[in-house]
Amino acid sequence: MEWLKQINVEKYMEMVTYWVTTYSVKIIAALLILAIGKWLARRITNLITKLMEKNKVDITLVRFLDSIIYYSFMVMVVIAAAGQLGINTTSFLTIVGAAGLAIGLALKDSLSNFASGVMLVLFRPYRVNDFVNIGGVTGNVMSISLFTTELNTTDNQKVIVPNASITSNIITNVTANPTRRVDLVIGIGYGDDIKKAKEVIQGVLSEEKRVLPEPAPLIAVSELADSSVNLVVRPWVKTGDYWSVYFALHENIKLALDANGISIPFPQRDIHMYQETNS
Repeated sequence: MEWLKQINVEKYMEMVTYWVTTYSVKIIAALLILAIGKWLARRITNLITKLMEKNKVDITLVRFLDSIIYYSFMVMVVIAAAGQLGINTTSFLTIVGAAGLAIGLALKDSLSNFASGVMLVLFRPYRVNDFVNIGGVTGNVMSISLFTTELNTTDNQKVIVPNASITSNIITNVTANPTRRVDLVIGIGYGDDIKKAKEVIQGVLSEEKRVLPEPAPLIAVSELADSSVNLVVRPWVKTGDYWSVYFALHENIKLALDANGISIPFPQRDIHMYQETNS
């Protein structure tokens, strides 16, 4: 019986030695692949990021691509390490794909926002600090992420808009161009001199230094309304001066027309009262 026990011990020792010598080498190789692969992934990603920054690629796009490139490399490194351990990577990829499909169905709304965020980052219809109308909200763009865009409204409210609602609707970038046209409608009375009114308004525009000489401002009759002759006044200004010029022109045109005896009609109703007499 003693010799049988000796034989069993020897077999166990041989098995342990085999497993240790075989799999310890594979485990060490897999760990080395992970360590070296992670180091290379980070170095290559940093190199690509620096090249993009050197070529003045938008910082939001740089950060997005940095993450995508790094994790793409890491997936390949993990697959290589798993193959070194003897894991069937084909089955592994199948399992990962099935899990990804299940997660995608569960998070379809979030993935929709993510996909929209990718489109916004790549095509850049607006940038940080632009004044926009997106998803039914108007305000300054404070930040753009892969899932949401943060706006600050003109009355200082913070609004977070899901990216999916942005790409599925019209995007208006108010400050995308360096100049804007100010559209005013000024009504004068039917008894007033149209040519004189135009001259007065032209004088106000000439005195406003923020109004651009080119394109030349337009002053024209746009409508013969019920109680007024409406003139359109359309000067061009720098985008940053739009609102200040808009408010200033309303006030200055009103003061100039008053000073020249030109009336600005307003809605009014005359009531006539008749007294009945008994015959």
